[in-house]
Amino acid sequence: MTRIAIIKKEKCFPTKCNELCKGLCPINRAGKECILIGKTAKIEESLCVGCGICPLRCPYQAISIVNLPEKLEEQMHRFGENSFELYSLPLVKQNTVVGVIGRNGIGKTTALNILAGVVKPNLGNYKNPPTDKEIIAKFSKKWIGTYFTKLFANKMKISYKPQRVELLKEMFNDTVKDLLKRVDEREQFDVLVEELELTNILSRSIKDLSGGELQRVAIAACMLKRAEVYYFDEPASFLDISHRIKIAKLIRKLAEENVSIIVIEHDLATLDYISDEIQIVYGKPACYGIFSQSKAVRRGINEYLDGFLPDENIRFRDYSIKYAHTVRESATIKQLAFEIPTLIKKFKDFSLEIKPGRLHKQEILTIVGANGLGKSTFLKLLAKELKSETGEVPEIKISYKPQGLEAEDKKVIDYLQDIAGNEYDSGWYKQNILEKLNINDILNNNMSELSGGELQKVLVAGCLSKEADLFLIDEPSAFIDVEDRLAIAEVIRDFIQKNETTAIIVDHDIQFIDYISDSILVFEGIPGKEGNVYWSKNKEEGMNRVLKFLDITYRQDKETHRPRINKPGSQLDSEQRKSGKYYYK
Repeated sequence: MTRIAIIKKEKCFPTKCNELCKGLCPINRAGKECILIGKTAKIEESLCVGCGICPLRCPYQAISIVNLPEKLEEQMHRFGENSFELYSLPLVKQNTVVGVIGRNGIGKTTALNILAGVVKPNLGNYKNPPTDKEIIAKFSKKWIGTYFTKLFANKMKISYKPQRVELLKEMFNDTVKDLLKRVDEREQFDVLVEELELTNILSRSIKDLSGGELQRVAIAACMLKRAEVYYFDEPASFLDISHRIKIAKLIRKLAEENVSIIVIEHDLATLDYISDEIQIVYGKPACYGIFSQSKAVRRGINEYLDGFLPDENIRFRDYSIKYAHTVRESATIKQLAFEIPTLIKKFKDFSLEIKPGRLHKQEILTIVGANGLGKSTFLKLLAKELKSETGEVPEIKISYKPQGLEAEDKKVIDYLQDIAGNEYDSGWYKQNILEKLNINDILNNNMSELSGGELQKVLVAGCLSKEADLFLIDEPSAFIDVEDRLAIAEVIRDFIQKNETTAIIVDHDIQFIDYISDSILVFEGIPGKEGNVYWSKNKEEGMNRVLKFLDITYRQDKETHRPRINKPGSQLDSEQRKSGKYYYK
């Protein structure tokens, strides 16, 4: 059996744990050096017997010993000793949008970096990397051999939208217009500027853009180039619900131009809508990743949710992801919690008006709408971080998780214990907060060292750890992969039900919204100028209003109950539009 050892160097502190792993290792105790200690621990994989002691006893969860599946193809890339390994790459197909789905830290971005020529594959030999000829020879009988031949000879035109769009601020001093004009090889500048609503920011510097603006500019720049292959790494991140649908339609239109496209995305509705085929990446986050065979869209996403790949005979998850809560009726919510009065907030260039509404115990109200309509402002009014010019927010205990992720300089365990108090030690808290959100493995890490997804989960846990009657949670799905998105939804749902409290959630993932909502508050108006709200009578009415605005119809998958966007012009799409039922219920 092939076995690899992974050391998460950012989590390994030998001086703090007294070199515990070295002292416990049976091979070391027998006189051989399986575990060596420098600045961090190092494990000699050829000596490791997979006893499981060091990963179990490491106080910082810095060690993983992984037994790899049999019949693996040889390594595509390894970053170094005791580091992440990638096996295989996604398939690049002409006239096809291949959607890629998988957990964070499992090699999706690494694979795109290899295909885009940013990273050269070392075939697992990080000490003495192979030459271009050796790489090509290795794959001479496979499609990737032909691909690498063209790539290494600079005979392939590639356009790549990277995951971390915030780095564009460090790379470019241009205005938006100058950057986009410079890369406009397809002469689509005017079209994309209008479609992606960039007109008002054309004269602004790249350095001054928000995350959503940077994302739209990066997508436009990628699409403006003339290329054989287009790569989009998480194009929906930072975008509001309306822009997600727009970029999905633009990518589908681009695919008609005899090109190849690969899209990595955690928003299942967007990925489902964009893709012609799906490839699943499975393995163990931060340890290794493997790309599955290419599959039909519905089948691929359903197999991912099920956690089992029949063609490969691989079970990569010991549980299935279910969408059971989509059938919960808001009629079960009865007891009034409090009333929201008319609230008005005016800024220099923007005004927000909130009409009166009611909130009930055990209710989860989601807020949907484009960016720039005042959704976060509304939460700040309720949290009394801003003062309304009319009406008084009820005197209620509120717990508020803002949109931005701010890490305190303390360990995760100290942060949560300080907030939760005695509740932290309860069995319910440990099972339903720490375990379901997969926080146990990072309890001893400093919050400042966490990834965006890890920090998001900790802040959601912190929000729910406070004693409150109303929980305000702004964009809990940001930076989170599919599995953790639904875990967060489950945790919030169970918490609100158990404690008979109320939650208001702002988010842009329409499947997350559909999954968690009891009722929906629809923000409308003119982005950046004025915002107003529509209190829906129930979830069905709210979803129907949102989907009609987005110009899409929704159906429910018969096998998994997962909501799916209908393909434009399909029989079901036409029937639902004709009847006015954009939502599947």
